[in-house]
Amino acid sequence: MTHHLTPDQARRIVVRAQLLDADRPGDVVEVAEQLGYIKIDPTATIAPCEQTVLWSRIGWSYESGQLQKAVEIDRLLFEFDGAFRPMSLLPLLRPAMRVWPQRESSRQWLDANARFRADVLARLRAEGPLPASAIPDTAQAARPPDGWSGSNQVPTMLDFLARQGEVAIVRRDGRNRVWDLAERVYPSDLPEYDRDEASALLAERRLQAAGIAKRRSPWSLVADAGEPAVVDGSRWAFRVDPEALAALDDDSEGRVAFLNPYDSILFDRPRLTELFEFTYVLEQFKPKPQRVYGYFAHPILMGDRFVGMLDAEVDQVRDVLRITAVHEFLPFEPEETEMVRAEIRSLAEWLGLDVVGLG
Repeated sequence: MTHHLTPDQARRIVVRAQLLDADRPGDVVEVAEQLGYIKIDPTATIAPCEQTVLWSRIGWSYESGQLQKAVEIDRLLFEFDGAFRPMSLLPLLRPAMRVWPQRESSRQWLDANARFRADVLARLRAEGPLPASAIPDTAQAARPPDGWSGSNQVPTMLDFLARQGEVAIVRRDGRNRVWDLAERVYPSDLPEYDRDEASALLAERRLQAAGIAKRRSPWSLVADAGEPAVVDGSRWAFRVDPEALAALDDDSEGRVAFLNPYDSILFDRPRLTELFEFTYVLEQFKPKPQRVYGYFAHPILMGDRFVGMLDAEVDQVRDVLRITAVHEFLPFEPEETEMVRAEIRSLAEWLGLDVVGLG
């Protein structure tokens, strides 16, 4: 059976799947289980991505220490490939870890550095947990700097070993990752899946986070998970999460949310344009004269529509939240203006700062 949805219904499904409706989640783990990952990024005009993603869902009761506790003490989340992920996803990732890497150049580099690999594992086994800076670079073959990594081969080897499931990040000291053997970080009693089963289950989890997504989208990778759907006015073949569909009639009221530019709801740009009529461009890497909304402006979601952009930053010198501009795509109604202002005040309260520039 193919489900027929209006654009309003499709947008509500997305917003609710991303935990951005008025029914806020209770804690960090609930957010991670639903979204599948919480992106890590150090750009912090307001706060780092992993913090603003959680605040935009949980709200005033979220404190940054809750994320650290879930990762480093409770071991309910783990860091992998630039994101914090729920431990329930690890068994689904392991089959791909066992056959990584697929790229020939990566296999050749690992083969050429067999002794280096053994050195790193031996050092961690004897002395771990350790930051990369505490592990000697004994590489026999070097990868040239690529703009993301320097000449030291240790971070590259650690990243490769993490992708193979041999090592894991046990904690962070500031922004620095601290590594140990995976067997000492990950639980030992996780279920096992073959690759096909894991792939199907991963597609279901991705659709759970998306709510509704294009069947053959490289951004969502939902494949044939869920059930087929069409949306009025769109030619796309969608897949919809049946649980999200069943909850449509129970949908709670909307609210205002400021979204970090690396928020997962913004990742699938074509879907943003197709369903939300919002063409999002991150201006972080644009020359200043070409920016319209600001270096790291946060999209403003109101209910199930994107209504503007918040250009704001924490002024470290004056210790305030400085509002440069609230860009309105269409002029706000008075109650909409107050809703946005109230959310700005809530953001400042969470940061523990006063607001300047709000008017």
